[in-house]
Amino acid sequence: SMKKQLSKIGLEVMETKGKAFDSALHEAITPIPAPSEDQQGIIIDEIEKGYKLKDKVIRFAKVVVGE
Repeated sequence: SMKKQLSKIGLEVMETKGKAFDSALHEAITPIPAPSEDQQGIIIDEIEKGYKLKDKVIRFAKVVVGE
């Protein structure tokens, strides 16, 4: 019920896993060696979810990035 109300006012969870790292949306906690070359600069794991309110980041997603 509360999730529905929050989504009505524009709150959304950012999907990060498998996407390219963007410092405007994500906070890199630690880099790890990428399992393959195509995963360099890609988010490998999400430590803490990030949230947007009407296209404004209110909490950056904390992620692990392939190096």
